[in-house]
This record gives sequence, C-alpha cells and structure tokens, in this order.
Amino acid sequence: MFNLNTYNQQINLPILDEKEIGLFIKREDLIHPSISGNKYRKLKYNLLEAKRLKLEIILTFGGAYSNHIAATAAAGKIGGFKTIGIIRGDELANDLDNVLENNKTLKFANSQGMDFKFVSREDYRNKKEEVFLKKLKEEYGNFYLIPEGGTNELAVKGCQEILTAEDEKFDYICSAVGTGGTIAGLINATTKAQKVIGFPALKGNFLEGEIRKFSKENNFWHLENEYHFGGYGKFNEELISFINSFKEKTTIPLDPIYTGKMVYGIINMVSNDKFQRGSKILIIHTGGLQGIEGINQKLKRRNMDLIQ
Repeated sequence: MFNLNTYNQQINLPILDEKEIGLFIKREDLIHPSISGNKYRKLKYNLLEAKRLKLEIILTFGGAYSNHIAATAAAGKIGGFKTIGIIRGDELANDLDNVLENNKTLKFANSQGMDFKFVSREDYRNKKEEVFLKKLKEEYGNFYLIPEGGTNELAVKGCQEILTAEDEKFDYICSAVGTGGTIAGLINATTKAQKVIGFPALKGNFLEGEIRKFSKENNFWHLENEYHFGGYGKFNEELISFINSFKEKTTIPLDPIYTGKMVYGIINMVSNDKFQRGSKILIIHTGGLQGIEGINQKLKRRNMDLIQ
C-alpha cells in the first residue's frame, strides 16, 4: 500500500545542459495516492504515538483545501482512528451538502470518515490556546492532537527519513516550505557538505524561527522568498503555464501551491547562474496533488487554462 522505495528522477531540459546542472526530483508524491510526500512522513510517527498512548481519536486543523486534512483523514481510516477536522471558516457549515459537492478536499476527507467542526477565522487563530483546546476535549473527549500542517517533533523525525545514503552525492537539497517541518527534517539529515534551500509558499519572513526550533544548528540552509507568487494560494497564468509545460516535458505533475512555485524558482535560479556549473540538485516532491481539482475549479471560473 505504501511505496517507500521512492526514486530520484532525472530532469532533462535544455537550460540544464547549457548550465551543466544535474537536476533530480525525489518522487515522494508516489508513496500513496492519498497520503503522499511529506504528509506520510509527518503522520507516520504521530500515528504510532497515538497507538502507543491507546488514543482512538485524531484531531487536527486546516483550511478548506488543506492537503494535511485530506491526508490525515485517509491515514486515520487506514490506521483505525476516528478523525476530527477543525476547519477554518464557519460559513462553510451553512450549506454543508453544497460545500462537499463542490470542495473535493473536504468531500474526500468526509468519505474517509472525518467529522468536521467549522469555526470562525477569529476562533481558528486560538487553535494553540489551552482554553480553546480544553473546549474541544470537552466536546470530543481525549484525542491525539496533530497541529495544523502536521509539524511537530515527531513529524520532523519522519521527514528526516526522506533522504537516503545515496542522496549524499547532491550539493543542494530543495524543498517547498509550508509550516517548516519538512525542511527542518531535511536540514537534520544532510551532511556538512550539502546546502538546503527552502521555497516558502507563504509571504513573509516569519518561518526561520520555526525552522530553527526543530532543526539542528546548521548554517548551510536558507529560504528563497521571491517565488511565492503573491502569497499562499496565489497563482497567475505564468505559473500555471510553467506547471503544464513542465509536466509535458518531464511527465511530472506539480501543484500550484507548493511544488510548482519551488520548481519554477529553481529553474529561474539556474537560468540566472545562481548555481555553480557542475552542481547536482535534488528536489523533494512533497505531493499535494489532491488540491489541483480545487484549483482547477477556480481557474475555470476565471476563464484561465486548467492544470493538466
């Protein structure tokens, strides 16, 4: 059911030959149809810990199009857990049948047995507060809490397993960045000779502190903050065109929230000689492809080309 023997697929593009760059993508997106990429890695040890504690309920947080929500629902079903999703946006509860019909992420999570609690954006900001969590425990009983995006120490432990001994030959390890857990795991797993580059999907420079909290002391990493395309969930025709062109040339699908922006950034950096000739770069494909259907609905409403 889980393909943990992921492989590194070489990318062949004229610009890479011209700049003498070796570029590979670790196909973590192929681990599982619904629990792929960093979502599997982040959930693995958390679900094992929930089993050890003999807890039967997994509760977590996310937005209406969250990859984490979909993956947690699927993993919970496989693991025999009841799952609760605290979803940002109380207006979604007003016509839930219509929401589920038009939101593929929530529809899938619901099909996996996840129960939803829709909360206002104001209440959602309190998701880490003890008072808020106490009310949830009064409502649902004793549960195992996984934070929004899945990042905690056990998630970072899982992400450290993405890299293998044969990946030590790469000069650069590149990853999209959401909550910072995946890149922290990668930083912990690299050698001193390697550099880690993160490509945040969110606008702003607030992630470095979160990454340092979970990673070992290592100064050989940095974030490229120029490729977020306006912020989380933002995209334009140039990005969609790049994603479709990349898939046509390489057969590799990318999503417009995380991996598409990262790969766009890497190719742009190669074009602008940000990497030395002869460099070997490994991109981590963190999955997230389930969200494409929802994005295509938005593209259709805007009369834009769809993601193929």
